[in-house]
Amino acid sequence: MTETVIEVRNLVKTYRDVRAVDDVSFSIEKDTIYGLLGRNGAGKTTIMSILTAQNFATAGDVRIFGEHPYENARVLSRMCFVREGQKYPDDSKPLHAFRAASLFFPNWNEALAKELIAEFQLPLTRRIKKLSRGQLSAVGVIIGLASRAEITFFDEPYLGLDAVARQIFYDRLLEDYTEHPRTVILSSHLIDEVANLIERVLVIDRGSILLDEPTDDVRDRASTIVGDSAAVDAFVAGREIIHRESLGHVSSVTVLGALTQEDRARLAAAGLEIAPVSLQQLIVRLTQHAGGTSADFAPPAGTTTEEVSR
Repeated sequence: MTETVIEVRNLVKTYRDVRAVDDVSFSIEKDTIYGLLGRNGAGKTTIMSILTAQNFATAGDVRIFGEHPYENARVLSRMCFVREGQKYPDDSKPLHAFRAASLFFPNWNEALAKELIAEFQLPLTRRIKKLSRGQLSAVGVIIGLASRAEITFFDEPYLGLDAVARQIFYDRLLEDYTEHPRTVILSSHLIDEVANLIERVLVIDRGSILLDEPTDDVRDRASTIVGDSAAVDAFVAGREIIHRESLGHVSSVTVLGALTQEDRARLAAAGLEIAPVSLQQLIVRLTQHAGGTSADFAPPAGTTTEEVSR
């Protein structure tokens, strides 16, 4: 039987007249990698900060390991929250951050930390305020991985890493998770980069849950039909359309719902093609359908968001 480690019921968070989290309910299972996905301003950071007792809910109930997390050392020592732009004292150095982490997290693995420090080529004795953005990101992901906390939240701390360093992070996360299973929640705009890591998808849009399903089920939710516009229109009639593009007499229409063998036979007979929909494409289309824009899924460079709107 699956064990639930996080239970959220009717969670609400408001900032004056902004409803950042709007009556959200979901559960997180033990030893699973979740993708907490959504556009800028969706409420992802706010939710994670409440789960880790770094922010207060306006209403609703949060239970971690069956307990309230606020001022609860038993619960907090079993969680690690790493976020982009993590703040450290200006005069501290990476070695100080790792030393403090080793004292706080009971499952801290010093050997893994040293391996990661070498892989990311991190200068241990340089002051943190002198580190590059990529080096600062490396400090966070090393703490997140080496903590081996039972629940680890990564709130896009790897955005400062270049493509090679991000791949190191993904590889080491999957490798260590395989050997030492735990619950991991990844928040990311780089959906296609993390698609092969995550086992379950939680999509947040405008403070509400848009999708909460196993990743494999999400991939089967939609298909893109491509071909002669009249034939495409005839096939998609009566189906839920989440995106449409046309160029001349050719249309590309993304529809929700799994295709049956009969559907596939009809498509072949009509000379229409089925194009796969990547996880990122599907989530972008779903949020567009719900009122977002694809521009909200930005590449890592220059991605910044006000805390109140994340």
